[in-house]
Amino acid sequence: MRTVITGGAGFLASHLCDKLLERGHEVVCIDNLLTGDTRNIAHLAGNPGFRFIKYDVTDYIYVEGPVDNVLHFASPASPADYLRYPIETLKVGSLGTHKTLGLAHHKEARYLLASSSEVYGDPLVHPQREDYWGSVNPVGYRGVYDEAKRFAEALTTAYGRASGTDVRIARIFNTFGPRMRLDDGRAIPNFMCQALRGDDITVFGPGSQTRSFTYIDDTVEGLLRLLEVDREKLGEMPVNIGNPDEIPLTRIADEIVEVTGSKSRVRQLPFPPGYEDDPKVRQPDITRARTVLRWEPKVARIDGLRATAEYFRRRLQERD
Repeated sequence: MRTVITGGAGFLASHLCDKLLERGHEVVCIDNLLTGDTRNIAHLAGNPGFRFIKYDVTDYIYVEGPVDNVLHFASPASPADYLRYPIETLKVGSLGTHKTLGLAHHKEARYLLASSSEVYGDPLVHPQREDYWGSVNPVGYRGVYDEAKRFAEALTTAYGRASGTDVRIARIFNTFGPRMRLDDGRAIPNFMCQALRGDDITVFGPGSQTRSFTYIDDTVEGLLRLLEVDREKLGEMPVNIGNPDEIPLTRIADEIVEVTGSKSRVRQLPFPPGYEDDPKVRQPDITRARTVLRWEPKVARIDGLRATAEYFRRRLQERD
């Protein structure tokens, strides 16, 4: 198998590169390094089955030779990133999706879109099932990411219907683990860095807003099962890939204090500009993943936090 993966130097997709290579795939990793980091794939240098191309996938994509799978994971993914790069976020969700779909169609390859739980916005239905259409503010600051992913889903579905290309859509909920950036801006990286430095852990807003965190190994396994499942079993509906164990942000902050052995205290601050549409709740209904993919998360959150803390401790020591 030969697989093209965009955004492959990013946190999540770099782990996919590893796992695909372990399974015997040749991997072509494409990333413009806007938010990706070559350190995530440095250990793959010299691997004969791996090739890295620095390229912007919003332009025409040419890949020589056969391709069996195209995985579109390129996009800024944290609020800090897509508030910093709003136009790039919209372009990679629209033009990048169109170009990668064209590559998959030309190569007669299977296509997997990395969508997001953010398509549900600040949900009015809880937990979120795949047949819920969401509650999104298209002109809010977060709309650049939410609507980019919603458009990408619409384009992917339409392309599959019109061209017959085998397409699949994963709605990925909050994932954490080693290789997240220190300055990622999301809750777990922020809390980890603050706890390991002994600073106050700053929770924006009331702290009662909930999230559902999935360890990277579980997310990768779910994505690979979605890639490999028979088309007939899947249908057109996206699949939630996430952990239904929902917790408030204040609790995840307390757990990080515990696993790091920190003396940090949790402090609540007002939302910064751009966070007005921050979701109050987030919990996936994974009935479809359990039924169609035979998948559900296995790694206990506290174990994942311990592994993540060790990674962040090393990275902070390297930087300091």
